[in-house]
Amino acid sequence: MTSPEEPRVRLPQLKLDELLEELQARIDAARSTQDRVHSLLEAVLAVGRELDLEQALHRIVEAAAVLVDAEYAALGVIGPDGKRLSGFHTVGVGEEQIAAIGPYPEGHGILGELIRHPQPLRLAKISGHPASYGFPPGHPPMSSFLGVPIRVRDEVFGNLYLTEKRGGLEFDEEDESVLSTLAVAAGVAIDNARLYEDSRLRERWLLANAEISHSLMSGSDRAESLGLIAERARDISGSALAAVALPMEDAKSLTVEIAVGVDADAHRGLVLPVHETLIGLAYTATAPVTSDDVVHDPRISQEPPRFGGLGPAVAVPIGTGAGGVRGVVMVAREAGRPVFLQRETEMLQGFAAQAAIAMELAERRQDVQQIALLEDRDRIARDLHDLAIQRLFATGMTLQSAGRFIEHPEASERVLRAVDDLDETIKIIRSTIFGLRARSGAAGSGLRSRAVRAAGEAAPVLGFAPSVRMEGLLDTDVPAEIADHIMAVLSEALTNVARHAHAGRAQVVLTTDGHEVSLKVSDDGVGLAPDGRRSGLRNMAERAAKLGGRLEVTSPDGGGTTLEWRVPLPAE
Repeated sequence: MTSPEEPRVRLPQLKLDELLEELQARIDAARSTQDRVHSLLEAVLAVGRELDLEQALHRIVEAAAVLVDAEYAALGVIGPDGKRLSGFHTVGVGEEQIAAIGPYPEGHGILGELIRHPQPLRLAKISGHPASYGFPPGHPPMSSFLGVPIRVRDEVFGNLYLTEKRGGLEFDEEDESVLSTLAVAAGVAIDNARLYEDSRLRERWLLANAEISHSLMSGSDRAESLGLIAERARDISGSALAAVALPMEDAKSLTVEIAVGVDADAHRGLVLPVHETLIGLAYTATAPVTSDDVVHDPRISQEPPRFGGLGPAVAVPIGTGAGGVRGVVMVAREAGRPVFLQRETEMLQGFAAQAAIAMELAERRQDVQQIALLEDRDRIARDLHDLAIQRLFATGMTLQSAGRFIEHPEASERVLRAVDDLDETIKIIRSTIFGLRARSGAAGSGLRSRAVRAAGEAAPVLGFAPSVRMEGLLDTDVPAEIADHIMAVLSEALTNVARHAHAGRAQVVLTTDGHEVSLKVSDDGVGLAPDGRRSGLRNMAERAAKLGGRLEVTSPDGGGTTLEWRVPLPAE
């Protein structure tokens, strides 16, 4: 028989079990929280140890996915305009899936919502938000969503995006709190990585400046020093192409002296106007000019085609407005690469400014050497005139006087011949003195300037400005007589293009290697008419033959006409 006291014994036992279960649940929750806090601290330490920015960003995405148990995670870097994503780092999506999805998102839909409103966003279902408009083909299905902004010094650097909490669960307040804490640590880690990256980058620019200064001050060839500037600018800025352009004598156009990298041959030697080109705009503005996509930039002339496969670009002046712009250095990255940030442009501008100082110091050093040389030549000329010529003249007068006392005909003839030789020697010395004291020709009289001027004068008749490219020491190696023939041939060739070709584009290429000079004029017109007059071409051919050269006229498969006039240069 059951005792009436038994129920009073069991009831407290049941309450105790419930209390123990609740206590165990709270212990498990506390342990889970402790584990999560421990994982968060480990993630913060792991992220903070990274000094490479790209590695730090990838480590942040990995840590975020682990902390909130998300299947997919991404970090979107906001671009300079503050409206689009310029970078996207993902975890959970394979390479094949990325290829199937296509280009990375730019910041529309839910991703753009965080850009416009940088506050934590938690959704049970992505499709339920008004800003959502679906996924592209090949994109894995995603439902739950958690996003938080990453701030670096009160500036939104980017956003963390987490989707698909494992187990079909939804992200909760604790997930949001943990992810927000990680975002704060991520901002500090990104700032540290950027500062470290900037310091390393500045160090490389300083070393490059020192190398260029040493090259210029040690008397290296100008082309070698300019090539060093282009190489270092391309390498340090992570660009595919670098070019250095210098102003011509008339200051109305620039010539690309050096180009290295992708399609460098298409840029090298080009003569560019000071407008409608990236390089020309930087020269006239005496300030950096950037382009997010140099191929489709409406400010920049695309003729001749030379930017294929390139995207972001920046051109900075070499020097400042106060000290005079000595040229422009331009760098361009491949299409799809990040645009040039302001800090990158500032570093490149500082590098160009230091290069300008080095160039000026080198030129001043050359001027001092040139002055010393001219003074030495003037002294030699003065000594020759005051000493050598006077003595030779006196000796000639003495021999001439003595010749009257010589009775032997042959001896008298020899003395008179010696007097004539002395007169000839005096003439030679006087010619040498004149050469030592002669001044250089007037500015703008060089072959380069004359060719650019001729192309510019032909533009109104052609209906467009022909592109001009020049390479080699044209003003130094090409004699005046050959230069005159070249100008005559160039004028005739451009006139023929204007009259007969019906062309929309023409190109002039003038080059020399020190042994031969070549003039090539090509157009995209109708080609040579079978029954057309040939008097102009015959004159060009006769000029070439007279100088030991040749003329070739061809019609390429793509249409148009190519005229190439070549003559050898006289040996020194």
